[in-house]
Amino acid sequence: MTRTLPVLAALVPALWALPAAASAEVGQPAPTFALRDEAGVQRSLADYRGKVVVLEWTNPECPFVQRHYASKTMQKTLAALGPTQVVWLAIDSTYFNTPEKSAAWKKDQGFPYPVLQDPSGTVGHAYGAKTTPHMFVIDAQGVVRYAGAIDDDPRGRSATSTNYVRQAVEAVETGKAVPATTSVPYGCSVKYKGNS
Repeated sequence: MTRTLPVLAALVPALWALPAAASAEVGQPAPTFALRDEAGVQRSLADYRGKVVVLEWTNPECPFVQRHYASKTMQKTLAALGPTQVVWLAIDSTYFNTPEKSAAWKKDQGFPYPVLQDPSGTVGHAYGAKTTPHMFVIDAQGVVRYAGAIDDDPRGRSATSTNYVRQAVEAVETGKAVPATTSVPYGCSVKYKGNS
């Protein structure tokens, strides 16, 4: 016991010196990544420099995601923003997901954007993605301008919900301040390996 106390005492300062887990922070450069989509095409965040990018953490088995896709929340938001102006990337960090499952879901739902495959959870952890959905808006310079929920209506019962992603993108595109730069994301927890 007397030998372990000095060892523990020596380790405590070393533990405090370890870097904190990385996560995307509003006002900071977005973590870079390169992932393959459901069709096997490699997509890199750097490929979209100069455009506004929306990242959507997703899992088609999550009831919150299912509700948003049944009501076409994501598709309507992209359509309102102009799909030629904005790049929308869905990312699935579910450890048991496969490209085949993503392709079938995409075909069933009929949306145009890719579903990036992150079964290792590396990119999800880099962004600090907690829920499905969890949304990030990145400006044309590669800086995170919004992080949080798609809207302020977790149960889908409000006729007058505020779409935070739409607000953020419109503000970024017009050079205005983003009204709400963060919100608490809601939904199912991201099913990271060893954490489901």
